[in-house]
Amino acid sequence: MPFRARCCHHVSLAVLLALAGVGRTAVGQSPPYSNPVFTGQMPDPGVLQVDDRYYAVGTTGADRTADGRVFRLLVSTDLANWREVGGALTPPQDDAHLQYWAPELAHYDGVYYLYYSVGTLADLHFEIRVATSDDPEGPYVDVGEPLREGEDAPFFIDGHPFRDDDGQWYFFYAKDFLDDDQGYRAGTGIVVDRLIDMVRLEGRPKMVVRPRYDWTLFEANRTMASYGGKVFDWHTIEAPWVVRHDGKYYCFYSGSNYGTVNYGVDFVVADRVDGPYENQGQFARVLRGVPNLVRGPGHHSIVRTPDGNTDMMVYHAWDDAMSKRQLWIDPVVWTPLGPRCAGPTPAAK
Repeated sequence: MPFRARCCHHVSLAVLLALAGVGRTAVGQSPPYSNPVFTGQMPDPGVLQVDDRYYAVGTTGADRTADGRVFRLLVSTDLANWREVGGALTPPQDDAHLQYWAPELAHYDGVYYLYYSVGTLADLHFEIRVATSDDPEGPYVDVGEPLREGEDAPFFIDGHPFRDDDGQWYFFYAKDFLDDDQGYRAGTGIVVDRLIDMVRLEGRPKMVVRPRYDWTLFEANRTMASYGGKVFDWHTIEAPWVVRHDGKYYCFYSGSNYGTVNYGVDFVVADRVDGPYENQGQFARVLRGVPNLVRGPGHHSIVRTPDGNTDMMVYHAWDDAMSKRQLWIDPVVWTPLGPRCAGPTPAAK
């Protein structure tokens, strides 16, 4: 199904590709659209395609949707026009202090799975839990047990389920590391583990990527109450999303402080789904903010357009007032130097 223009100010994909230095045929033929494609609050969009529909779930923090649930749920047939259908998850606890972050959806053997992070800001203790539904629009109900990580992880967030070509499921997620050995920076990084089934990890996580470069700085001299009040120059790599392309596995991730223009998207690449991954960027090569224009783009999903020809990045970016993170889309361009997003592309003002 074609994209439909949302207003008279729209973006030509041909212009984007010309700016990216690649031919139009590299990502197929797609009509125009306008960002943001959903103007409401929609951080950390996790998108699942089911037949001819796309379902997107977004972080709600400590808030509730009008139906008393958490995680705003949107539906689209073309990625450019979205309809809100309420909340996805029935909260498993009646606790107003809990924060609900970074939902993602998966579908396997007739069941829809919602993976999500939940915890408290005071101590930054977060776990990843799983909920299920027989309908992609929910409501999703928690299965009763959190995912168990193979190593101690008081900060356990941003789960991303990925099914390999042989049918085996893997789980990428973010956790904290306090050492600075071998050129690493203290902070949040990404690991991968095998899923025994859709609600149990094998418990043998492998490293995917940890911060090494200045651009991933979250906060200098950050006091970490969850680690005994120690002070770190804290770096952040988070929000994994994996795509298999031309026989290689690309783990896209977001880095830096989500509330700044420095936040953006980079990638690492491997020959196997469990690594080793390499080619970390010294800056956000895939997508990054534009000063005074686009702030904090990232924490994305990547799905195919309805015609099946284009990988589209669905991500959030701040509005002008820095009051909410809205839903944006732009195509992924596969270049000889690796993947790049042909954006961010704000609408004309």
